[in-house]
Amino acid sequence: MLSEAVQPRAGRTSPLRELFSDRRLAAMAGLGFSSGIPFLLVYVTQSAWLSEAKVPIGILGLMSEMTLAYKFKFLWAPFLDRYDAPVFGRLLGRRRGWIIVSQLGVMLTLAGIAFGDPTHWLGWTVAFSLALGFAGATQDVVIDGWRITVAPIEQQALMSSWAEVGWRLGNLVAGAGALYLADAYGWRAAYLCMSAMMVPGMVTALLAPEPASDRAARPEPVSLTVTILAPIRELVGRLGPLAVPTLLLVAGFRMPGYISSAMAVPLFKSLHYSNSDIATVTKLFGFPVALCGTFLASFVVKRVGLMTSLLAGTVFASASHLSLAFLAMRGDHGGGEFWIFATAVSVDDFAYAFASIVLITYMSSLTATAHAASQYALLTSLCALPGSFLAGTSGFIIASLGFTDFFVATSLIGLPVAVLCWFVWRLEQRLARHGSNPL
Repeated sequence: MLSEAVQPRAGRTSPLRELFSDRRLAAMAGLGFSSGIPFLLVYVTQSAWLSEAKVPIGILGLMSEMTLAYKFKFLWAPFLDRYDAPVFGRLLGRRRGWIIVSQLGVMLTLAGIAFGDPTHWLGWTVAFSLALGFAGATQDVVIDGWRITVAPIEQQALMSSWAEVGWRLGNLVAGAGALYLADAYGWRAAYLCMSAMMVPGMVTALLAPEPASDRAARPEPVSLTVTILAPIRELVGRLGPLAVPTLLLVAGFRMPGYISSAMAVPLFKSLHYSNSDIATVTKLFGFPVALCGTFLASFVVKRVGLMTSLLAGTVFASASHLSLAFLAMRGDHGGGEFWIFATAVSVDDFAYAFASIVLITYMSSLTATAHAASQYALLTSLCALPGSFLAGTSGFIIASLGFTDFFVATSLIGLPVAVLCWFVWRLEQRLARHGSNPL
C-alpha cells in the first residue's frame, strides 16, 4: 500500500556520497536547477518589477494567473510521453530531446520579457510571461517524466530531494540573483542574465542518462482523444475506490500555499523592504533553511512512511502561514523588525520544502511508467489549479481584509485538507486489510 511504498533501505549511505556515486542523482540536481529558473520569473520575482511599475494591487493579484500554463500542462503532457521532439528527439531520446527544446523556449521568452516595459506596455509583458509559463511548464513535465522513469520508486524520495536542491538553487538565482541585478543594473539586464542561466541545465540534459523506456519501440499514432484520455483512464481505473478521495487530497494539499505565496512579495513591499532585503531573506538566508526541510522530509518518509509524512506536511505547511500573519502585524524595515522578517520567512520556507518533498514522492508513487509524464503532470496540475484560481482574487481580499487576516485565513484552509489526508490513509488501510488495495 502507499504508506509502505517507501521502505527504509539497508545501511546509512549519506545523500552527498550517493550524489557522487549515482549519475542519475547528479543529473537530477542539474535538471532541478534548470527547472527552478522560469517559475519565479513568470510572476513572483516579476511582481517586484510590477509593484515598482505601480500596477494596482487588484490587477497584480490577477496577474498571478500568468502561471496558468503550469496548471493546464496535463493537456499537452500526453504528447510529450508519446511523441519525440523535433530534431533533438532522434539525437537524445524522447525525454531529453523535449527537455532541450523546452529550455530553448525558456531562454527566448525570458529575453522577450527583458525588452518589455510594464509601466507603459503591460500587454507585451503579459504575452511573453504567458509564453514563458508554457515553456517552463513543458520543461517541468519532461523533467518529471525523466525522473520517474530513470529511477525506481524506492529512490524517488532521494531523487526528489536532489531535484529540490537544484530547484532551490535555480530559485536562488531567479529570486535573489534577479533582484540584486535589478537593483544594480535594472530589470532588463536581470532578465537577460536569467536567460543565460539556462545553459547549465542544457549541458546537464545532454549528459544525463537515458531512461530505458525511452529506448522502447515508438507507439503507433492514435487519435487526439485517446492520447489525452488514456493516461487519465489508466490512473483512475488503477486507483479504484481510492481515486476520488486521493485526487481531492492532491487538489487541496497545496491550496493554502498557492494562495499565500501570491501575496508574499507584495506583503514585503508594503512593509518597505527593498529588493535586496527580500533577496537576502527569502533566498540567501532561506536557502539553507529550505535545504534542511528538504532532507528532513527525505529522512522522515523513509523512517515513518509516506502517509504519516503527508499528514504532518499538510498540518505544518498550513500552520506556517501564521508566521506571515505575525510579520504583517509586527514587521517593518529597520531595527529588530528585520529579524521578525527573517524568522517568519524561514518558518514558511522550511515548512514548504518539507511538504513539497513529501507531496512529490506521494504523487510519483501514483504514476505508471508508461504514462509517467502525463499522469504526474495531471496530478501537479490538479494540485495547482484550485489554489491558483483562488490566488487570482487574493489582491481584492487583501484590499478588503488586510494582510494579517488574509494569512490567518490561508492557514485555516489547511484544516479540512488534513482531515481528508487522514481519511485517505484510513481508507487505504481498510482496503489493504480486505485485500482490495489497487496499489
